[in-house]
Amino acid sequence: MTQQIPGTGPEPVPPTLPARPLALVTSDDDALVNGLPRRLRSRHLSMIGLGGVIGAGLFVGSGAGVALAGPGILVSYLGAGALAMAVMRMLGEMVALYPANGSFSVHAEKALGRWAGFTLGWMYWVMLVVVLAIEATAAAAILHGWVHAVAPWVWVLALVTVFTLTNLAAVGTYGELEFWFALIKVVAIIGFVALGLAAVFGWLPDPSSASLSDTLSGHGGLLPRGWGGVLNGLLAVVFSFGGMELVTLAAAETGDPSRAIGRAVSSTAWRILLFYVGSITVVVMLLPWNSSGIGDSPYVAVLDRIGVRSAGQVMTVVVLVALLSALNANLYGASRLLHSLALRGEAPRQLARLSGRQVPRAAILCSVLVGYVSVLLNVFWPDSVFLYLADAIGGVVLAVWAMIACTQLRMRRLMAPGQAAASLTVRSWGYPYANWAVLAAIAVIVGLLLHQGGGVSLLCTLVLLAVLLAAALLREVLLRRRAEPDRSSDPGAGES
Repeated sequence: MTQQIPGTGPEPVPPTLPARPLALVTSDDDALVNGLPRRLRSRHLSMIGLGGVIGAGLFVGSGAGVALAGPGILVSYLGAGALAMAVMRMLGEMVALYPANGSFSVHAEKALGRWAGFTLGWMYWVMLVVVLAIEATAAAAILHGWVHAVAPWVWVLALVTVFTLTNLAAVGTYGELEFWFALIKVVAIIGFVALGLAAVFGWLPDPSSASLSDTLSGHGGLLPRGWGGVLNGLLAVVFSFGGMELVTLAAAETGDPSRAIGRAVSSTAWRILLFYVGSITVVVMLLPWNSSGIGDSPYVAVLDRIGVRSAGQVMTVVVLVALLSALNANLYGASRLLHSLALRGEAPRQLARLSGRQVPRAAILCSVLVGYVSVLLNVFWPDSVFLYLADAIGGVVLAVWAMIACTQLRMRRLMAPGQAAASLTVRSWGYPYANWAVLAAIAVIVGLLLHQGGGVSLLCTLVLLAVLLAAALLREVLLRRRAEPDRSSDPGAGES
């Protein structure tokens, strides 16, 4: 039977809020609805989840949190990790119930309406393509430092081209590459924690490591800056958990999405404990929080302290791998979101077309093109146009998490009585109290940002949100006007 390629027929009419209760989607027809074949393996999804947890912000940005909170940064990471985990459980429940390559954008549309799916999908897509430019520029700077003869813009062009070809090849190629990227990061973190613990217990020959009494209590105690420092540290680290949502976009392309996302979400808790809390624990146990160098890269400072030669070069390689991994994942996520928006009629329908390898070629190329534009803005207007874009995406993570909490609240209420117990393979924690707790925590974070001078970033995010909401409402008006002539030409319209 010949299948129609998505986007070649009439523009689809976006679905409205379902009148019947939601049901678990497991049929093969769902692969056709999503428009993409399911060729990712469970091991790919597990490592994609790991890659989403371990980013360059952990290796570099965590130093700012340590400088703000001292050893109390552990409490900050536990708080931010608990918030991120609660959101991931909510998202995992929805993905297991209704696997879709648009993930939370599709769920928001089903639960809250077309405006929500449109706004959330485009907002996250904008964030991904802007972050893509930031990561490509940072990776190019590292490579330029190694090979001065090659200009940074050439490295950017080369990197984006390589990952474009990778994503165009097949989804399995992306999954395999991300698997190995994530494995390198995992090995690096485990090795760091192992070396650090060996130094703590005195198993290394280097005697220069500070004692625990000196590092934990000799510089102001466990909370040298008080609980205010812990809250400031929370602001510094909470955004490093953004990106975990990408694993739910990939889940729809696995053979058994419900089971795969269940495993990925369930294992996220120990990943956060090991990779974030575990590694930062090693940092604060071995170095005084106010020591020189810890603000730039605490991992390099620790490795230097325990006598690892060329620690800076080693961590630079790890940071480069983290940047390349994020670049690869963000291009994948942006293309899948754009493809999903096109399938639902919320982006030009040509972007829903698939190549002969069954990948969304048009969506990939469009995302890359906008990514290149973002790179140019970063090169020519880094302190004006691009700065406002970067400020705008700063609050997108919080907005997305808030929408996920609201969406999951609504989707539970759409389910028939007793259906949750029978069909949910992944359950969110503490429904509905956890949802309200997440929304309250996000409100507190927004208040802290305003208090700490983050009003400009939040204002830019609100401007982006307002523009997308206006576009969504305008689209609704146009769709209704288009539907009115059809309704008036049908004499039976409106009759029951």
